[in-house]
Amino acid sequence: MESNKLVYNSFVKFAISMVVANGNTQKKAKQLVSEKIEMHPFKKHVTEIIEKTKLDKKPLKVLSKDCITLCEDFGPDRDYITLVLILEEVFEKDILEGKIKKEVIKEIHYFRKEVARINDLIASPPLYNMILETRSLIEWTSMLGIYHFIPKHKSSKNKPVLLMPPYLGNDYSTTFVRKYLKSVGFKTYKWELGVNMINSKYLPRLVERLDEIYEKHQEKVSLVGWSGGGIFAKIIANRYPDKVEQLITIGSPVWGVDNMETPLLRVLEFLRGKTLRERNKKFLNELEEIPKVPVTCIYTKTDGLVPWKHCREASTLRKDIKNIEVFGSHVGLGANATVLLTVANALNSNIDGKEAKGIMTKIESLFYPKFWKQKGTSKFTNLFVKT
Repeated sequence: MESNKLVYNSFVKFAISMVVANGNTQKKAKQLVSEKIEMHPFKKHVTEIIEKTKLDKKPLKVLSKDCITLCEDFGPDRDYITLVLILEEVFEKDILEGKIKKEVIKEIHYFRKEVARINDLIASPPLYNMILETRSLIEWTSMLGIYHFIPKHKSSKNKPVLLMPPYLGNDYSTTFVRKYLKSVGFKTYKWELGVNMINSKYLPRLVERLDEIYEKHQEKVSLVGWSGGGIFAKIIANRYPDKVEQLITIGSPVWGVDNMETPLLRVLEFLRGKTLRERNKKFLNELEEIPKVPVTCIYTKTDGLVPWKHCREASTLRKDIKNIEVFGSHVGLGANATVLLTVANALNSNIDGKEAKGIMTKIESLFYPKFWKQKGTSKFTNLFVKT
């Protein structure tokens, strides 16, 4: 969605028309919408769209439907929530002061509802991806041989990192990630709660674990969660942003869990269980929120257990939210060299505020799908030419 000007052209016209319909001038409307994209990673491009937008006489219902239709045509996308939040923030003050017209508030609710409907259409991973999960055996066994050849970008900061294992996994599952992070200079901590059955009872104990590490280091703690572990990590990041440095998820369903289609029907049983319905609703709502800390979501499009679109956060909301694609299976993500590099680089860049650079970093890009999506042979020459 990041480069989809069609959606933003339609949305901006709709948003400006909404503000005008609520009793503002077109100039004021453009100003209000512009103020809400300050953190947008493509602020320059969206600002240009706002400046060039000219309103017509289409009713709000038509403009809203036009935008929704475009979103529907392009398919489910977590980034649509950015549009919803921009719209709600534009009218936040008017809603609090009771100065918003019924027609306008109705369209805001309709827009959010339709975005949710579109994003409920994400299908379960295809059978082919499920079959490909068998390669995880190769990924785990081969890691024993290639681990010592993985490049290490040293960080002597000794920053604390708490790791949370996947569903049915335990601290052994995060062995390679912890070992690698420790080797590049981080102080890693296990979750020490045995096998992860994705049960709500873990949360109070995880909060205690976070407090212990926070008090020991007297600084914020970075959270790394793989698959189901990422669910806990995100909820904790939402609850305690004052104690969390950043959030990194690995193949974790970070939104839309309530209607998520997955071969593992009981993976998120605690969120769907009949006996915990009220508590489940609370957790589901928390999982939909976006943490006010830097977020890095690692995912693979060949994930055979979790639909990969559920593993991406809304990267158009802020510049410190990133989605990084890797090659691999879901079960093998804990023994994936690219994942190890990505986690370490993300931790470093979010702490230092600087991206890793150098020839080794360029060579590492060969292991990411983003590199191979580039067209032409220039992608190879750029590895050795300073750009």
